[in-house]
Amino acid sequence: MLKRKLKMGLIGGGPGAFIGAVHVKAALMDGGIELVAGAFSRDVQKSKQAGERYLVDPARAYGSHAEMIDSELKLPEGERVDFVAITTPNNSHFAIARDFLQAGFHVISDKPMTFNAEEARQLKQIVEKSGKVFGLTHNYTGYPMVKLARDLARGGDLGKIRKIVVQYPQGWLASALESTGQKQASWRTDPGQSGGAGSIGDIGTHAENLSEYITGLKITHICADLNIFVPGRQLDDDGNCLLRFDNGAHGLLHVSQISVGEENDVAIWVYGEHKSLEWHQEYPNDLIVKSPDAPVQKWRRGNGYVAAKSPAAARATRLPAGHPEAFLEAFANIYCNFADAVRADIAGIAVDPLALDFPNVDDGLRGMLFIETVLKSAKSSEKWTEMLDA
Repeated sequence: MLKRKLKMGLIGGGPGAFIGAVHVKAALMDGGIELVAGAFSRDVQKSKQAGERYLVDPARAYGSHAEMIDSELKLPEGERVDFVAITTPNNSHFAIARDFLQAGFHVISDKPMTFNAEEARQLKQIVEKSGKVFGLTHNYTGYPMVKLARDLARGGDLGKIRKIVVQYPQGWLASALESTGQKQASWRTDPGQSGGAGSIGDIGTHAENLSEYITGLKITHICADLNIFVPGRQLDDDGNCLLRFDNGAHGLLHVSQISVGEENDVAIWVYGEHKSLEWHQEYPNDLIVKSPDAPVQKWRRGNGYVAAKSPAAARATRLPAGHPEAFLEAFANIYCNFADAVRADIAGIAVDPLALDFPNVDDGLRGMLFIETVLKSAKSSEKWTEMLDA
């Protein structure tokens, strides 16, 4: 196995950024990764400023990802970055991922994976041709109790899945925050940077990914209603979708960024023939399981009975029962598995199958096809719009 820390490069994460710092904290949590380089901003001075904050060698705080590739390739293997994390707005994901993969680097990217579905299809081909590890930070799949929910649902404990309800309401964009110059609001509501979707792309893809990850089912048809409530806004800030899945199950997905008072109430309910389950991100250490003829069960993260049912949940559990784990730990679980896959590739050894439990390019493509189908459905007079696969 590799006898050194993996070397990480960060694209984005400069002054005023949010998700870049989250990636760094998550990546460093287990002690097996070090941040050594980055193109933190297109503004060279801001990139240098961010490099100082991250304690990166000033010579390795670059002004562009192209400059970073050229300079890092001149370093010996073992000194150059092993992988890069992409934390920029959506419109730049594809080009950055493409260039690093083709240069021989592993890549992990924030979601949605690309600007549109066509770029996602191209990126899938590039990843496969490169042979490099590609990860996507749908971080909600990193929670131990989500992994337990997956193993219960896919293992048949619920019986045949009949209905899935998934939600992601927020309230932070209930007013025209983008008009104040707030960085996170500005790019997320800009079609030139975010793409064709607003809330559906930003948080709707998380809901879509969660529904497919837990159940193992694929969405086949969508009936969508998108809304723009804030005057002057160009992209949807609220959306409601009826879903059909490939086993005949039906579902409801609703997301909103104008639900006043809501923070990040990601939640999912899965109803089978015999049992149901529910999970709430704001209470992440509990998984509720209900039966028609038995008391409600509350499975608690960190207990032996969880580990006995779900080795993946056990692997993702960092603290003993009663010590809450949440957002950063789940994010770090994505990085932990991705990093183990990268280490195995560098060392030329087989990777533990449990370490491959992280979102990949196929999940990213599913997310972009979901966005494409929702946008098409919302504009259509037809009740149902088919969600085509790759």
